[in-house]
Amino acid sequence: MLPISEVLTVLAVNFTLCVAGFLILWRVGAAIRDVSFIDSVWALGMGGVALSTWAQVGWTGPRQGLLVAICLAWALRLGLHLLLRWRRHGPDRRYVRMMQKAQAERGWGYGYASLRLVFALQAPLMWVVALPVQLGQMAAGPAPLGPLTWVGAGLALAGIAFETVGDAQITRFKADPANAGRVLAGGLWRYTRHPNYFGDILTWVGLWLIAAGAPLGLWALPGPALLIFLLTRWSGGVTYERRLTKTRPGYDDYQRRTSPLIPWPPKPAGPDSV
Repeated sequence: MLPISEVLTVLAVNFTLCVAGFLILWRVGAAIRDVSFIDSVWALGMGGVALSTWAQVGWTGPRQGLLVAICLAWALRLGLHLLLRWRRHGPDRRYVRMMQKAQAERGWGYGYASLRLVFALQAPLMWVVALPVQLGQMAAGPAPLGPLTWVGAGLALAGIAFETVGDAQITRFKADPANAGRVLAGGLWRYTRHPNYFGDILTWVGLWLIAAGAPLGLWALPGPALLIFLLTRWSGGVTYERRLTKTRPGYDDYQRRTSPLIPWPPKPAGPDSV
């Protein structure tokens, strides 16, 4: 294991970079009056944290290579997907409503509202979720890759593949004008309402299992635990599913029949299903 002073220095540098990066992006979002790019930055920033750690600690062995390679594959795939979606479709309605509500009801300016509601927590949250690709790299030298490492790599790659397929299916579905106002209940979306979230969780649990083979890796557990909380209880599907049940005919029935996260065969349709 690296000396504790060096471990703390690496973590502090990464945290500082996260804070500085989001402050710069906050000024960009305030200038263009659109913060929708934050979702893509979240993914790409995780890859940046992995690279920053590597640059500071140097090469520590194949475990580090697995962590960085898989994290970058996840970050680039998801980050570029979300960035292109933002460029094609414009501002995200969730953030537009959030900013409008803050300005109308609280009298906040756009800059303050975006800092308070969107950017303020991004740096610490990213830093914590990315703990597996930070602590997992902090070994004094190469160590054997045991079965747990390969199980983690398999889970992480399966997670990337799962969310890639899910994103492709929903993108293709929404691109067809005939599907306007309809609910996608086929493909992976037949078995889980959130293939993308399930894929994210699988990936980061897998990265934690890879990291667990390093001396400090087990201490990275708060990373995937926080991600699970964010996606299932805070900023994930909870927020927009409430809107869909009110605006999308048949969504409430789809919600009743389909697993919220872990893929599972759907329940039989009820007599009043749409």
